[in-house]
Amino acid sequence: MTLSGWQLAFAFVVFPGVIFTAGVGLLLTWVDRFVSARVQWRKGPPVYQPFADMLKLLLKQTVVPAGASKVTFLIAPLIGFTAMCITAVLLFYVNFFPSDSFVGDLIVLVYLFALPPLATIIGASASRNPLSAVGASREMVLYLGYELPFLLALSVPIILTGGKIRLGDLVMFQQAGGPFLASWAGAIAAVIVLICIQAKLGYPPFDMAEAEQEIMSGVLIEYSGAPLAVFRLTKAMMLLLLPCFLVTVFWGGLASWWAILKVIAVVVLVILIKNTNPRFKIDHALRFFWFILGALGIVAVILAFAHL
Repeated sequence: MTLSGWQLAFAFVVFPGVIFTAGVGLLLTWVDRFVSARVQWRKGPPVYQPFADMLKLLLKQTVVPAGASKVTFLIAPLIGFTAMCITAVLLFYVNFFPSDSFVGDLIVLVYLFALPPLATIIGASASRNPLSAVGASREMVLYLGYELPFLLALSVPIILTGGKIRLGDLVMFQQAGGPFLASWAGAIAAVIVLICIQAKLGYPPFDMAEAEQEIMSGVLIEYSGAPLAVFRLTKAMMLLLLPCFLVTVFWGGLASWWAILKVIAVVVLVILIKNTNPRFKIDHALRFFWFILGALGIVAVILAFAHL
């Protein structure tokens, strides 16, 4: 089945590009806030609170700091948001029509997931705020840290399938022979990706780029109004899309009702890690990703070559 141009445009705007992904992502942020509140013996916000917060930000004035590069400052949030919209279409479409995927779409998704942190770095640097600069430098170091084990983990399913880099091939391979998570190599790689998801979302223990107690929200300190809403919405979409990506690559894909429970399970693990771990120092995080997760990634690759 091949979609026409108009059908692709409709899919991009309505399902799942913006409305579905953004709506479910905001709902998941409420789950995150509610569970975090319960862990801290608080009541937690009502279910509509993330939507109300988004509307409030969209109605507020946008302030561009004096001396900032106005165009770069305002365009930066749209870079990550656009990347997540394209990611949503590609990810969901490939899951339901795996035979229509194209060669290298897995690599395209890796690049798309790299754009939100890069957009944050660009926007923070354009604001010319020293605290934003500190946050941007931390975000850059963090990105360089987690991307190595992330790529090593993603090489495991490619090795297990004999070198296939089409996401559709990975989905069909799991539908025929079971999820990669059932192997030792796949299980280790999935754990690595789960921890890298934590860092990509900027959740504890990897929230040093927005450490409120140290640098007053860091990378986002100068953002307000609609641009801040776009940043928040991008992160909400990532809270849905990154677990969906993990389930797609390692846990059999999304083309079944069981996939909903799988995605919820990954989201719950992300929230539990967030609420049970203190923040790392940036140098500790870098060593953790390179020397611990990097070593685990090499072990997973070796096991994948041994088909274990």
